[in-house]
Amino acid sequence: MSRARQPPLVTGISPNEGAPWTKVTIRGENLGTGPNDLIGLSICGHNCLLTAEWMLASKIVCRVGPAKDDKGEIIVTTKSGGRGTSTVSFKLLKPERIGILDQSAVWVDELNYYDMRTDRNKGISPLSLRPANPLGIEIDKGTVPLKDLENMFPRMSGDFTSENFSATWYLIENHSLTSFEQLRAAVGNLKKQASKKNEGSLAYVKGGLSTFFEAQDALAAIHQKLESDGTEKVEGSMTQRLENVLNRASETADTLFQEVLGRKDKADSTRSALNVLQRFKFLFNLPLNIERNIQKGDYDVVINDYEKAKSLFGNTEVPVFKKVYSEVETRVETLRKLLLDKLLETPSTLYDQKRYIRYLSDLHAPGDPAWQCIVAQHKWILQLMQNCKEDYIKEQKVGGVGLELDRSSALNRISLSAPVKRGGSFQTPKDDSRLYKSPQQVRFVEKLSDVVISQLPNFWKLWISYVNGSLFSETGEKSGQVEKLKKNARQRQNDFKGMIEEVTCRLVQLVRGALLPSSLTEQQLRQYGGWDTKTPLIGAWLTQVIHTVRLSLEALSALEIPNDLLQVIQDLLQDLRVHCLLTTLQHAEEDVKRLAEKEDWVVDNEGITSLPAQFEQCMVQMLQSLKEPMECKPGEINIFNLDVVQDKACEQCVSIMKVFIKCLEHLSTKTDGETGTSHLSVDLASPDLFGSIQEDFVSKPEQLLLIILSNCQYLERHTFLNLAEHLEKNGFTTAEKIIRVSIDALRQLDEYLFETYIEKKTDPIVGSLEPGIYAGYFDWKDCLPPTGVRSYLKEALVSIISVHAEVFTVSKELVSRVISKIIEAVAEEMSRLMQCVSSFSKNGALQARLEICALRDAIEPYLTSESLTSFKQALEVLPQLQSGADKKLLEELLNKFKSSMKLQLNCFKSASFQPVKR
Repeated sequence: MSRARQPPLVTGISPNEGAPWTKVTIRGENLGTGPNDLIGLSICGHNCLLTAEWMLASKIVCRVGPAKDDKGEIIVTTKSGGRGTSTVSFKLLKPERIGILDQSAVWVDELNYYDMRTDRNKGISPLSLRPANPLGIEIDKGTVPLKDLENMFPRMSGDFTSENFSATWYLIENHSLTSFEQLRAAVGNLKKQASKKNEGSLAYVKGGLSTFFEAQDALAAIHQKLESDGTEKVEGSMTQRLENVLNRASETADTLFQEVLGRKDKADSTRSALNVLQRFKFLFNLPLNIERNIQKGDYDVVINDYEKAKSLFGNTEVPVFKKVYSEVETRVETLRKLLLDKLLETPSTLYDQKRYIRYLSDLHAPGDPAWQCIVAQHKWILQLMQNCKEDYIKEQKVGGVGLELDRSSALNRISLSAPVKRGGSFQTPKDDSRLYKSPQQVRFVEKLSDVVISQLPNFWKLWISYVNGSLFSETGEKSGQVEKLKKNARQRQNDFKGMIEEVTCRLVQLVRGALLPSSLTEQQLRQYGGWDTKTPLIGAWLTQVIHTVRLSLEALSALEIPNDLLQVIQDLLQDLRVHCLLTTLQHAEEDVKRLAEKEDWVVDNEGITSLPAQFEQCMVQMLQSLKEPMECKPGEINIFNLDVVQDKACEQCVSIMKVFIKCLEHLSTKTDGETGTSHLSVDLASPDLFGSIQEDFVSKPEQLLLIILSNCQYLERHTFLNLAEHLEKNGFTTAEKIIRVSIDALRQLDEYLFETYIEKKTDPIVGSLEPGIYAGYFDWKDCLPPTGVRSYLKEALVSIISVHAEVFTVSKELVSRVISKIIEAVAEEMSRLMQCVSSFSKNGALQARLEICALRDAIEPYLTSESLTSFKQALEVLPQLQSGADKKLLEELLNKFKSSMKLQLNCFKSASFQPVKR
């Protein structure tokens, strides 16, 4: 069924009780599509259709007739929906009739009786109302239900004043038990009433004809006598004398009774005045009552009394009433000013604001109090925000420190970094007392946000109530004031939008002045700046600020404020997130610079110190601190998608990596005194060749180089790769580029440190070869048959073994790389020395081949293609062995050498991995 065909439903009536002919407003649903659609309206069983005035499909205005039932439903019948139902009822009050000679405590207006059978707008006196019992016999109510009568006589009524009067209905309802004889008598009564009505004034004249004739005869007799006398025209006639006598008698009577009559007139006047005072004491006492009720705050009572007085005496022409009513108006005008002052007073609750606006609306205050309140609240909110900023700046200038935060507050959720392994930390305050103290800017943003969140919702709700008209009472609705104010509200929508925009912009500019001064112009800085920004906030406090601003945005969004008015806050959040990112990266760079001070040079079984782990944990904690501000809330964008932010973040991350690499380079140049330790502690917990040895190695620059080289190798293979994963997980889209550039810089440092170490270790060994070969004036052309490997080569091998032990102690993974490089230099030097010999004798050639082969075989696990080439070139210079005896001798001498240095050469055989070519 469509909505137009649904039956009418009455859901409200105002007032819900009253005397007959009370004007009521009926509200409900489906009350008709127009005046012609309304075909029936009954209240308490009385048909009120003739007085009904259709207003809307949800509103009908009518007057209640003199129904028989004291309480009943309101039934509306329409063509489109048929007979309806009601969820409310109306109580009919039976007023006590007051005659024209009866005294009353209040003024009794003569009611307008609407003759619905003739002209419903024709007013007649209540005294002329038709009798309640037109038959003139005793009424005997029957037991027939009203609903049955309505079903028996549809669209009819038992009210004899109704246009649809049904005599049968009336008899069944009022005389169902009356005897036939009584009904016959009732018919006689009706006939007598009809005959009396027909007689009219003519019967009255017939009854008084004798009197008229007697008067006429008397007047004629007097006239004849006067004419026969002939004295009518003479002065001093009988008539004149009679007049004089009557005048004197009247004067004598007035003289005798003047005092008595005066007292009577005075008493009558006093009595009349007292009667008037008694009758209209409501009006005369109203000025004093208004003043008393204003003092008590009973504004509702004042408004009700004023409305009553206005309806009774607003248009009076009686001077005394006009004078008293003007005094009432003066008191009410004072009340209007008082209520307006209270309305514009700040601070105030939304409940009080609505209450005062409703009072002023009922009092018909001039202007638009609701809009005045909105303007005043807007100015007050802006002033609160400005005062908040000035208070905190003043506190900052006088050296005020942050107060301790409530442990349950939002700031307690800031995640402060815990110390990392081996003394490392990230953004840990130097003073523990700072853990629960916040900077002025942070507390300012929290207070400012609290001001906006606490005030703007009520401000917005006040506007919504103003727009939909709920601020005004029924009095305003009846007077048409609500529609007028609604129209004003629609015209002022742009003005209110500008107010909200000004509040949000002021919030954003004040926060920018405290945290992002560079984003404001010079003029804006003078108005919203003034903060001491020498000490920038750390990322943790910026994260708290972002959290606070997000809460403010959520609270404002919940009010359904248009998104275009909140866009400035979204822009502020974006700038704060970018600022937090870059600031956190800058502070991380400063922390990384201080990591060099925490190097303890304790080497673990993998050949690295705690420095790489501290660096990785520092970076991971930095990324964890960025997780909340970088997270994209509804309406926010991923700032890493911005090219500018990508470039700056990438540049800053690369800078952090390079700073750490600089730290490593700086550590490699430290002297013994600068390292802060005289010995290097070695962790020998893992089983190896030196597993049973607990020993302290005296620190030397070469050992520091080895430790840093080991750290560089670990950074490249593990730390940097782990950081790449963390960067990608946290949204850094340029993680690959960051790690690639960082690894290139790390390899450059590694190569430089490696070359430095090799140079320091190779030069002494290579430099000792030539003097050792020619010691004792040895000559390749004239020498004795070889008896074994000479001492210089053994000394060189011992030096290589010493380097091997030094490297092995720090990092086993560096052994192959270092020893292979040293052997390449030694092999190259041996090749050069052999090529410089002009000629060899047979014994000299055998001696040279023995030493070259002994060296090559001893360090075989660490030979590279370069070293093999050098050894090959050295052997090619020597003359070939011709006899088998020489070859046998060479083999015996080699075996003898290997046997004699077996213990020393065992360190070279422990290498289980191939040499690493860097």
